Amino acid sequence: MNQPKNRREFLETLGALGAASFLAGAPTARAGAPAGEKLAIEGGSPVRKTPLHSAPYGPQFYDEAEKRELIEVLESRSPFRSRREGSKVFEFEKAYGAYLGVKHVVGVTSGTTALYTAMAALEIGPGDEVILPAWTWYADYDAVVLCGALPVFVEIDESLAMDPKEIEAKITPRTKAIVPSHLQGGVADMDPILEIARKHKIRVVEDCAQCCGGRYKGKFVGSIGDMAINSFQLSKTITSGEGGAVSTNDPKLFERAVRFHDVGTVRVHGPDIGGGILAAFASCNFRMNEFTGAVLKAQVQKLDTICKRLRANARKVREGIADLPGLKMRKMPDPEGDLGVTVFLDLGTRRRRDLFLRALRAEGIGASGPGGSVILPTDPRIENKVTIHPGWPSFNSPEGKAIRYGRECCPRTIDILGRMGGVIMDPNFSDDDVNDILRAIRKVYPAISKA
Repeated sequence: MNQPKNRREFLETLGALGAASFLAGAPTARAGAPAGEKLAIEGGSPVRKTPLHSAPYGPQFYDEAEKRELIEVLESRSPFRSRREGSKVFEFEKAYGAYLGVKHVVGVTSGTTALYTAMAALEIGPGDEVILPAWTWYADYDAVVLCGALPVFVEIDESLAMDPKEIEAKITPRTKAIVPSHLQGGVADMDPILEIARKHKIRVVEDCAQCCGGRYKGKFVGSIGDMAINSFQLSKTITSGEGGAVSTNDPKLFERAVRFHDVGTVRVHGPDIGGGILAAFASCNFRMNEFTGAVLKAQVQKLDTICKRLRANARKVREGIADLPGLKMRKMPDPEGDLGVTVFLDLGTRRRRDLFLRALRAEGIGASGPGGSVILPTDPRIENKVTIHPGWPSFNSPEGKAIRYGRECCPRTIDILGRMGGVIMDPNFSDDDVNDILRAIRKVYPAISKA
């Protein structure tokens, strides 16, 4: 846990932040932390002796439903998706589409292949530019590069999603799509993003991989843009270990997605698009198998339960610390639609944030900064524009040669991520667990905030 071994080491750790003001902090007794209670990191008793950590959500809800669906595939001896009626993948697609309120869903092998499929559906290729947030997962960038197009980064804001005010300055005649990522359960501010996109006739592809079940102004993320993708990897809201989906209301984009993920054919989805109206083109095999579809068919029925429990636990913590003086929490464009994955505070500086996290961990509460994504422009392979072939078109056009990545293109993103931190919530945290989180934050924050 990297705790100081004694009071002297603790005081030395605080250094320029000022140990006296840190130790003088006295939390409000609202959540059961006695005023003046000594912090565990300074030698006091921790809030809990057994550390509390979140675990991947979906597997916690595995039960007879997933088992039954899997056994049916096993006994059918037909794990390949070659049919429509009785297909677990088809049944999942329909259930997931109904949940989101969209007309079309294509199940694929991962969130990464979902992004690549969406790019292909939008006919994004050499000479095109796609706007991404500087903080998101590699797949958003890689899908653009694999299409031969050029990724262009914009800064995030305190919601940890792309800042809509940064977008318009990055638009050129070559811009073909914007990819807002809904990260760590938070929703991007879609109204201004869509307004800018419509003004410039640019497509919007939502990356919902970290926010399955999130909502923005009454609509589920994944139903707002022109297209959307989701991931069902282990760390996502519902999971089959791996897996992904593409969603859209546009029949042409749907057919292109279908063809691209299934070697140019429409063999399973043909009836949904009148047998197909487009010609086949060079494509991939990203078909979801029946075992994956079986697990997801069962999991999607539990999505509401997982989301409701997450939101309830996060709301209780947020409301329980709302009276702390000077408190600044992560920005939420839609507090009711936020999934409740995190309760993150803005501590003002990286050093104060790091002390806050260390102090919470010492109290037995798992705590972290923003995760699950990467500050992409600072990654060496991205900064150095490394591709699978030196002649790759993305960086051989005049614009591709001129563009510069690195820390200098995202200083605000680096700053925001460095000062944010807190607790990752879990749908199965008990009332006692949530009260321990409350008590620990109320115990630690007043001291840290004065440092």
